[in-house]
Amino acid sequence: MAYLTSAFNQFFIELAANNNKNWFDENRNHYHKDVKEPFEKFISALIEAVKEYEPTLNMKPGDAIFRINRDIRFAKDKTPYKLNRSALVSKYGRKEAGHPSLYVELGPERIYLAGGAYEPTKEQLEKIREAIAADVKGWRKAIVDKDFVKYFGEVRGEVNKRLSDSELTQAAAEEPMIYMKQFYYQCQLEPEMVTNKNLVQEIMKRYKAAQPVHLFLEEALTRN
Repeated sequence: MAYLTSAFNQFFIELAANNNKNWFDENRNHYHKDVKEPFEKFISALIEAVKEYEPTLNMKPGDAIFRINRDIRFAKDKTPYKLNRSALVSKYGRKEAGHPSLYVELGPERIYLAGGAYEPTKEQLEKIREAIAADVKGWRKAIVDKDFVKYFGEVRGEVNKRLSDSELTQAAAEEPMIYMKQFYYQCQLEPEMVTNKNLVQEIMKRYKAAQPVHLFLEEALTRN
């Protein structure tokens, strides 16, 4: 079923031209009816779909969905509201960006999906690097999986110029991705897909395609 209608994207198109508290307050009923409530139902369905792959996932839509309010404390752009709705589906919670998860962002400009270890801590990063060094073949098998490449292309991330560990430096000569300090992947769908009755299935098709990399990273991070 389609959880969202064209009114979802239309709200953000109008908000883009009126991004202020007065307009938002005047259109709060529109927001709740066409954006907030249907998005919560959509995320609820997505959580249930992800549970087939992660049975220990235990979260409600409110645990996954990010606020629509922007953090403008240190921003030059002082417009108060985001022009999309987004959520992070993860058994570690919405604020955990080190473990692989499913990030979803819906708006009139794009549907954006991402996963992987986007902001690993120093300890998490070391675990990932050590796991790649210990199993270069396994890592390469995951990142060249045909379905992963079809939807995501490659694993992305910023790169360190040097490593403090001499053994990792030696391993990086064989696998340069060990220099990376992020390990994430991303893809986009057309914004018109927001109203598609198969949106959850299309997202899950891509989630499944990411499993080789997702599982490699998760095993690396949970290994003792």
